[in-house]
Amino acid sequence: MYRLATFAALAGSVLCKEKPKDFSIAADKYDSGTMHMEIMATKRGTFQRQRDSGAMNSEQYIELPFANCRDGKAQPFRNNATLAFRCNNLNLHHFLSHAALGSATGEGSSSWGWTSDDGREFIAIAQADGAAFAQVTTAGKLEYLGRLPKTSAAEPEIWREIRGYNNYMIIGSEAEKHNIQIFDMTKLLDLDNRNPVTFNPDTDVTGIFTDLPIGRTHNVVANPASGFAYSVGAAPRTDKCRSGLIAIDMSDPAHPTSPGCAAIDGYVHDAQCLMYKGPDAKYAGREICYGYNEDSLSIYDMSDKLDPHLVSVTSYDGAAYTHQGWVLDPDWQEYLIMDDEYDEFDRVGPAADGHPVTYIWDISELERPRQTGYYKSTAYSVDHNQYIAGKYAYQSNYGSGFRILDVSSIPADPTGAGVKEVAFFDVYPEDDAEPNGGVIDFVGTWSSYALFESGFIVVNTIERGAFVLKVQSLG
Repeated sequence: MYRLATFAALAGSVLCKEKPKDFSIAADKYDSGTMHMEIMATKRGTFQRQRDSGAMNSEQYIELPFANCRDGKAQPFRNNATLAFRCNNLNLHHFLSHAALGSATGEGSSSWGWTSDDGREFIAIAQADGAAFAQVTTAGKLEYLGRLPKTSAAEPEIWREIRGYNNYMIIGSEAEKHNIQIFDMTKLLDLDNRNPVTFNPDTDVTGIFTDLPIGRTHNVVANPASGFAYSVGAAPRTDKCRSGLIAIDMSDPAHPTSPGCAAIDGYVHDAQCLMYKGPDAKYAGREICYGYNEDSLSIYDMSDKLDPHLVSVTSYDGAAYTHQGWVLDPDWQEYLIMDDEYDEFDRVGPAADGHPVTYIWDISELERPRQTGYYKSTAYSVDHNQYIAGKYAYQSNYGSGFRILDVSSIPADPTGAGVKEVAFFDVYPEDDAEPNGGVIDFVGTWSSYALFESGFIVVNTIERGAFVLKVQSLG
C-alpha cells in the first residue's frame, strides 16, 4: 500500500515559485504520456534531419589532438581556422569519433566513468548500437578498448543510459526487448587498445535484468549504498508499476531481481537515490529518491521496497518537462538543482527567451520542498543533464555544449544570484553563426562525466563522438 505524506503548499515568498501539482493537467498531458511522446517525436525529427544531412555520419569527424583554449577558441590545427570550438577555461585534450570508438551507427547519448583499484580511469560511452569502452590515459587520451553491443533481440536505439554501480556498469535502453545489462568493468583491465574486443552482449555480461514489462527503460539509477539500482520510465505506463521506480536488488549481480516498485506518482523520467543525510531528522538513514517526474519534483522514501512512501510532489512556475537534477551535497541534502528540458522549447517561465534555466530547490524539509531561485545561462540552447562534484555543477546543454557552474554560493544565497559560469566548451560549432549564437534544438552533447580524480572530463555528443577536456584553472 502506498502512502502520500503531503503535497507542497504555495510559495510563502516572492522568491519561491513552487506550487501544487495540477492533477487535471497532469492526467491529460503528462500521466497519459502525451507530452513525453511529443518530445520524443520532436527529437526523432531532429535526429532524422541530422541523418539526412549527413551530420550523423561520424566517420567524417577526424581525431583531434590537444588544443589550448585561447582568446575564446580551441583550434586543434594551426593551419585550419575553420575547425575551432568556442570555449572558456577548458582545454581540448583529445577527440575520437563514434566510428573510431567502434560504432557502426554512431548517435551518442549517455556516459559514465569507472576508476579501477590501481587508479586507472575508464569511460563507458553510449551509442545507438551499444556501449564503447575506453581508458582515459594520464595524458588525457582516449584508448578504445572494446564494446558491448546492444542485446541481440533489440534494435539500435539512441536512447541508451549508463550508470556505475561499484565495478559494474548498468546499461538500459528505450529499445524493446533490450532489458538491462550488467557489465563487469574489470574485464577491461587486461585489454590492449591495439586489439579492441567486441563482447558478446548476452554471454559476456555478469547479468541481465529482465523483469521489465517489455524490456524497455528510459533510464537507470544506481545507489550502491543501499544495494539497489532502479529502472525508471519503463514502458508501458499501463503496467502495474506505471513506469515509476522499479527496484533492482544488486546483492547478486548475476541474478538481479526486483522486490517491488513505486507506482503512485506514475512515470519517473530520471532520479537520484541516496541514503538520507540532512536537516530533516525524520528521514535520517532512509533511502530517499529525488524523482524528476515530467511536471514535478517528486520525493520518495524507498527504504521499504514493498511499501514505498511518496513524501511529496511539487510543481513550479514554468514547468514544461521536469527532466533531471542532482543534490548539491549528498552528505548534507539541503539543496538540489534541476533542469526542465522543454521550457526553452515551449517558451514558458523564466526560460521563455531560450536561455537555459537551472532551478534551485531547498529540500531541507522533504515534505515541503521550496523552489527558491534559479540561474539563467547566457547561452541560447536547451539544457539536458547535470551532475555535481564539490563546488561545481557540470552540465551538458545540447548545442551550447559543456558548461561548468560554481554553485557554492547556493546555501548562503539560494536565490541563485551568486551562481556563476566558470568554464564552457562548445562541441557543436554548426550553430555558432545563428542569430542568437545557438539553436533551440536537440543537437550537440547529451551527457558528460566529470567525476574523475584526474580532472579529465569526457563529453559524449550525439553526432560526433567523445571529447576529453580539462579545466585550465578554477582558482
